[in-house]
Amino acid sequence: MQKPFLIGLTGVSGSGKTTFLKRLETAFTKEELCVISQDNYYKPREEQIIDKEGVHNFDLPTSINQEEFHRDIVALTEGKTVLREEYTFNNALAAPTMLELPSCPIILIEGIFIYHYKEIKELMDLKLFLHVKETTALSRRIRRDRIERNYPLDDVLYRYEKHVLPTYERYIKPFVHEADLIINNSQNFDMGLDVVVNYLKKILAEKKV
Repeated sequence: MQKPFLIGLTGVSGSGKTTFLKRLETAFTKEELCVISQDNYYKPREEQIIDKEGVHNFDLPTSINQEEFHRDIVALTEGKTVLREEYTFNNALAAPTMLELPSCPIILIEGIFIYHYKEIKELMDLKLFLHVKETTALSRRIRRDRIERNYPLDDVLYRYEKHVLPTYERYIKPFVHEADLIINNSQNFDMGLDVVVNYLKKILAEKKV
């Protein structure tokens, strides 16, 4: 078995990573590309740090079960299939499903802390950074958390100001200069997506030779 090609994708919360991934996945078959998301490795709510206002902070590197995340990425590189229950962000209206992640020639690792975790970053062959204006990221975060995660608006705004932005400045933004490709998504990411798709198609073709 050839070693899979590992890609990392990060950016501030609300930068459009989920949309980018959905578009990227349409360009490949399920046998060619596998996506493993940091979002499915959050620790239980009772294990999260509580800030001085009594609010759980899910926007810290310690919020993630880093060991299990790293373990499953390594398993995928070894050709194994990973099973992981979907994390529903404490949304009682959403029923979690069991995700089956097969090993593929291309493995995409997604999440806000993936470059902060040194042992995970060192596995990557290509590092992508999705960039967006802060005002755009905030409006996207509000829509997502209100609709998909059933969070109250006041809670969304508080977390963005007190948790999301400080985390971005400390744990995400410093790695922008280590990215192999920075994709601007303040308006759209079409050109950047085309570049990534064409490059990955080339990688796949080389693996088949």
